Amino acid sequence: MSLLEAVVLGIVQGLTEFLPVSSTAHLRIVPALLGWNDPGAAFTAVTQIGTLLAVFVYFRRDIAELSAAFARSLITLKPFGTQESRMAWWILFGTLPIGIFGLLFKDFIETDFRSLTVIAVSLIALAVLLSIAERAGKRRRTLAEMKLIDTQAIGLAQALALIPGASRSGTTITAGLFLNLKREDAARFSFLLSIPAITLSGLYQLYQLRSQLAGEFGIALLVAVVVSGIVGYLSIGFLLRYLRSHSTWLFIGYRIALGIVILILLSIDFVQPY
Repeated sequence: MSLLEAVVLGIVQGLTEFLPVSSTAHLRIVPALLGWNDPGAAFTAVTQIGTLLAVFVYFRRDIAELSAAFARSLITLKPFGTQESRMAWWILFGTLPIGIFGLLFKDFIETDFRSLTVIAVSLIALAVLLSIAERAGKRRRTLAEMKLIDTQAIGLAQALALIPGASRSGTTITAGLFLNLKREDAARFSFLLSIPAITLSGLYQLYQLRSQLAGEFGIALLVAVVVSGIVGYLSIGFLLRYLRSHSTWLFIGYRIALGIVILILLSIDFVQPY
């Protein structure tokens, strides 16, 4: 992988990780359109470490409060004693579904699920669900009003993001809207919920790639991580500001258009499914 590819893929990862358009899909689509090799599921997972760092920086105060509350709940044996401790535990519980399904379907995630056909269909399917959520959601609840069952529903939705094209933020924001959360609150919880999953996935794949880190690939990977972190930080701010006064229809339209374009390109053999 050249440094140019690393920079481009880092930008793509940073731009699309937090927008409900699927970073995994774009890290598969962009190389296919440019004639590059598929960087692979492992590369995708490791570059997410950069966007994870962006979440830590952007939400540093929230994370510090949640971490402190979680530690106090362990000491006092009162896991749900405060709103912050409840949220910390709910994020932990909400991570279980993606962890379980990720282990069960690991081989499919790294092979069959990366088909451009699967990606195109999931781009369109999630767009349809998100459009229904936009119409059905009341958008009046805040994070403070969330209950354990809400976090589990969003956690299950996050597990759907294991299918490239579904989008981690897309599935969780969609679930949040169905649960009548305000758009910005749904996005904020989506970002916080992503922390454990991205951390575990990224570190695991980094360990798997440890033998390649000493060479040029390791340098390219580091560049992609750094670039994705910088761009990801800007993307978080943009999305939260955007959702305060706008709907997700822009992303819905983009997902449908991209999915249709990919299906057309596949039908004329301009790109190959694998």
